[in-house]
Amino acid sequence: MNNAHFLAQVFSQPTFSADEQDTIMAAFRRVEFGRHDCLLNAGQTAAYYWFVEQGVVRSFVIDVAGNDISTNFYTPGDAAIDWPSFFLRKPARETMQTLTPCVCWRVDFAQFQQLFHTIEAFREAGRRRLVTSYSALKQHHLALIADPAKARYQQLLAERPQLVQHVPLKQLATYLGITATSLSRIRNELARESAA
Repeated sequence: MNNAHFLAQVFSQPTFSADEQDTIMAAFRRVEFGRHDCLLNAGQTAAYYWFVEQGVVRSFVIDVAGNDISTNFYTPGDAAIDWPSFFLRKPARETMQTLTPCVCWRVDFAQFQQLFHTIEAFREAGRRRLVTSYSALKQHHLALIADPAKARYQQLLAERPQLVQHVPLKQLATYLGITATSLSRIRNELARESAA
């Protein structure tokens, strides 16, 4: 199948048979986005389950004071999804928007359900992805409460260094739960430490 190389990596053998791969790939559609295009707007019910092949996608929410707060970032290989909206069929509270030109693959809810109920390996991979996503969300939540800002930034650098290259400082800062000024100070301090 043309342009399916990325999905062949996501749904790789031997976990998936060649027939299962073909069935899964036929259900997905490749979509290209420019910068600042939306995959999902707050208030809409998520219609698609996305995989990011290229680029960076950001999810964000507007807080009670009207501030734009980053809630997550999705990079190549990630499933970019608002889990409650997609699976519970509820309006999303977050917006998902591209930060860079992106290539993504999407499957709609009905096709996802068909794959989920007919391909056991797809179901198990989805469950693992959900647990991994929940675990990352929980760790981030705990870090916002228990870890100093500098430690949170260092953790981000260690685990997701590509974000520093593609995400504006202010958006990274809101994700880390600090001001852009504080993040700039932390970055300068780390630069001085590495130069010493």
